[in-house]
Amino acid sequence: MMPLPYASGLDTPLILAPMAGISEAPFRRICRSFGADVLMTEFLSAEAIKRRIRQTLEGCEFDEIERPIGIQIYGADPQSMARAADFVTETYAPDFLDINFGCPVKKVVKRNGGSGCLRDLDLVERIIRAVVRATDAPVTVKTRSGWDQERRVPVEIALRMQDAGAKAFTLHPRTRNQMFSGDANWDEIASVVEALDIPVIGNGDIHTAEDILRMKTHTGCAGVMVGRGSFGNPWLFRDGRALLEGRDRPPAPTARERFGVALEHARLALRLQGDCRKTVIEFRKHLGWYTKGLPGASALRQRLFQIESMSEAEQIFQQYFEPVHTAA
Repeated sequence: MMPLPYASGLDTPLILAPMAGISEAPFRRICRSFGADVLMTEFLSAEAIKRRIRQTLEGCEFDEIERPIGIQIYGADPQSMARAADFVTETYAPDFLDINFGCPVKKVVKRNGGSGCLRDLDLVERIIRAVVRATDAPVTVKTRSGWDQERRVPVEIALRMQDAGAKAFTLHPRTRNQMFSGDANWDEIASVVEALDIPVIGNGDIHTAEDILRMKTHTGCAGVMVGRGSFGNPWLFRDGRALLEGRDRPPAPTARERFGVALEHARLALRLQGDCRKTVIEFRKHLGWYTKGLPGASALRQRLFQIESMSEAEQIFQQYFEPVHTAA
């Protein structure tokens, strides 16, 4: 199997998944600092890019220190996707362009975007071919195993996408109708790895460092994409790399280390997204994720979800270490 076109020098690169409202610059940089080899933007609407919607264009922006990075776009019209790909390539010059055929969210699917395209594989091919013609950047795809159980044909989907010009293939082995329920069928990733000539990235149910190692061992994939398991847990990349390289897993972060990284993440958000109430409100979810698994986490989250400033979060963290929590 060929190496990933944007990470040719890396052995089993760990990739931060494109996630709406999550894979923004502050979180990308935190994950990179803990070992994410490749970053991706959140998925962006080709129609919005075509219309030059400011908020969407801001989602395309990244700093040079974030390379290698891919911009992910979605849409159901080949011409619009091609125009968006051309604009994104010329304006932002990402290391690769990824097409989202996997998002199961209703508001995306109802316009035939994301995994909605999987109901029409001829359309999928036309979209990929149009995007490939429009850009000189490597074009990759991220998809699911099919629309529903009756149309669950991951190898057929993968082969058609490869034939259309995709340079790498990421599979989340659930159908669109499964959303995030049930288990991801990693056997399907292994089957696609065997069938394709291009690199295959495994995605789905990566929650621990051991999952990263098992994904690689089970499927033979060229890279592992980490999504929801990274929420409040950028250490997942560090620990996964250690196991892939045959080293012992590093000690789990202490509560103080967790809070320290949470505040570093918060300061990045204020600097990159604006020191305003909107940034604070949107950051509350991250603060909640950083507390997961700690003693008293539920009460801690209730307080953090009410903050109006990052300094309040810092005070709440400091109070956590008062005598009643010394065991943490």
